Amino acid sequence: MQDTILNAFAEQAKTMYAPMSKFNTLFVDNMEKMTEFQLSAVKSYAEMGLDQMKKAADVKDAEGMRAYTAAQAEAASAMNKKIMEDAKAFSDMAMEFKSQVESIMEEARTTAATTATTAKPATKAASKAA
Repeated sequence: MQDTILNAFAEQAKTMYAPMSKFNTLFVDNMEKMTEFQLSAVKSYAEMGLDQMKKAADVKDAEGMRAYTAAQAEAASAMNKKIMEDAKAFSDMAMEFKSQVESIMEEARTTAATTATTAKPATKAASKAA
């Protein structure tokens, strides 16, 4: 009788903690993915900035200055495009994470409902045997 109750409790504990474990794994994986993405983005922005500084340092005369300033609009456009692409990619990663969390939560709800309906008869049977 006690074994039945303890086994039911142990099974419910496993069921209760499984979604939390899945969520923690998902969270760590997502943080790693987002960190790598952000580091890559910062590196590319820094490279773009350094490239512009090198081009500015290469200006030696009026003609070089004219070419440099003309290229600045193109460089600004490229930077803006990169920022927009990165923002979209980051947003997509966040939406994917949200979807995965919702999936885990739905799975936890259905599992909890199933466990609750199967645990009630076992608990009643064990208490009647006592």
